[in-house]
Amino acid sequence: MRRMMLMAVLLLAVVASACEKIEDLLTFYVNEEETFTIDSGFPLGALVPATPFTVTTNSEETFKNNKTRAALVKNVSLNRLELTITDPKEENFDFLKRIELYISSENEPELKIAYLDEVPEGATTLKLKSTNAKLDEYIKSNNYTIRTMAEIAKPVAEDITIKADMRFKVTADPL
Repeated sequence: MRRMMLMAVLLLAVVASACEKIEDLLTFYVNEEETFTIDSGFPLGALVPATPFTVTTNSEETFKNNKTRAALVKNVSLNRLELTITDPKEENFDFLKRIELYISSENEPELKIAYLDEVPEGATTLKLKSTNAKLDEYIKSNNYTIRTMAEIAKPVAEDITIKADMRFKVTADPL
């Protein structure tokens, strides 16, 4: 009896490991890099929008390069989103109190994808928290728009250009 239980546990471990390896084979990442601007004269204290930007996905080619197609994509989520100030070089994020990013597309409603409620002092790069929203239809579309909402803590004397590095985790069905 003990031997059968041990074999059953080993069998379950092998099956779980095999499923995890299959999942890894069917998972890939899509990286996007875009820039947006926080304009000087941005109002203090209110959560207001910065300039939105549109991302062209080229998703069909990306899926093809990863040996799948849009119809088989079953799970897309934001895996990483980092913001870095690119201009002016000496600037940091001390002017920012909090930030939120939203995604929308032609056929999909706007959805919050990332945020940071408290910006650390002196930071030149921010790692936002993902909402883990399901983004399948946005990534499958030809393009989507990212809109930024920012709450400014200090006056912004000159325009600030920020680079957004986004990485989406994509999992596809094997069939």
